[in-house]
Amino acid sequence: MKIAVVNSGSSSLKFKLFEAKDALAHFVVENIGKADAKIIFAFREKKVAISKIVANHCEALKEIVELLKEYEILADFSHLDAIGHRVVHGGEAFVDATVIDDEAIKKIESLKHLDPLHNEANLEGILLALKMAPLVKQIAVFDTAFHSKMPKEAYLYALEAKYYENYGIRRYGFHGSSHSYLAKACANELQKDIRELNIITLHLGNGSSVCAVQGGVSIDTSMGFTPLEGVIMGTRCGDIDAGVVFYMQRELGLSVDETDEILNTRSGLFGLCGTNDVREISASGDANAKLALDMLSRSIKKYIGAYMALLGRVDAIVFGGGIGENSAILRKMIFENINFGILFDDDANEDSRKIISKADSKIDIMVIKTDEEQEIANECYKILES
Repeated sequence: MKIAVVNSGSSSLKFKLFEAKDALAHFVVENIGKADAKIIFAFREKKVAISKIVANHCEALKEIVELLKEYEILADFSHLDAIGHRVVHGGEAFVDATVIDDEAIKKIESLKHLDPLHNEANLEGILLALKMAPLVKQIAVFDTAFHSKMPKEAYLYALEAKYYENYGIRRYGFHGSSHSYLAKACANELQKDIRELNIITLHLGNGSSVCAVQGGVSIDTSMGFTPLEGVIMGTRCGDIDAGVVFYMQRELGLSVDETDEILNTRSGLFGLCGTNDVREISASGDANAKLALDMLSRSIKKYIGAYMALLGRVDAIVFGGGIGENSAILRKMIFENINFGILFDDDANEDSRKIISKADSKIDIMVIKTDEEQEIANECYKILES
């Protein structure tokens, strides 16, 4: 069986082709609509980067289709058994991967107000693929679905009940496909049944979140109603006193949209030191860069501590995502002055080995390359094989 996975972002489009559950080809179209747009293509031993202006998501998908034909990988989308789509926000309507039909499209459209930036792009990817392959089964996999089994005390905010019941204001959580993949990969590496494990997963990238996984189920996660809550991120502030928002609007005369832009796109690491690239921050001797790294590691450490308390017993802590997988400095900083029977292996960490704790550590610390597209494909295979 051949499955394509489409991950349509606000200014990017990722596409991965699978056959018999193995990845055949991977495409990333970056900076859609900008002068520095680029198509990165990997197939077997080939890796190609093409600088080309790509006006919109429709053109991006057409470029991928042409490359698939040119390299004789896939003649036509009609030859696929299914197309899986990443959808960021499923609200409470979607708690599992779902076959896309007219009703599902209406529901996804109705959830755009919860995450207009991501869901609009995700829906555009779905509609494009439906137009190109109307007879191929299309499946939506939701970032929020993995967190849908969180207990009520985890997902509710301390607000009057009407705000949840009438307006859906609650913690939803995000990066679900990544957290699910990391937890399963950790269990495989340890050769243990995931149902017997308590794992803390860290998806650390430009957007970051931490998740407490008990027996393969998310019981708490750092992101909330939106992806703004939680640890410090590339351009997002993370946890903040809600009173700061009111103060900024009253004292600085900021509108809702202006405040939203500041907290989401001009804060976090970028706001602290002028860049959201952890490689640059780590290499810099600037005092603001050092402060940013100290604050970042501290915010992640606080969540690890909180989830250790919630889980009661932790078997493994797993780093994934671009920063989690590549920043040995940050990983080391996070585990400075943490005991709990954790024996951190500096040499293994510097080498970015899969296990970066010592053999006699009570908790395994792992670094695993996350693969959201693989997790989405796995969900599609489950539906096709059921």
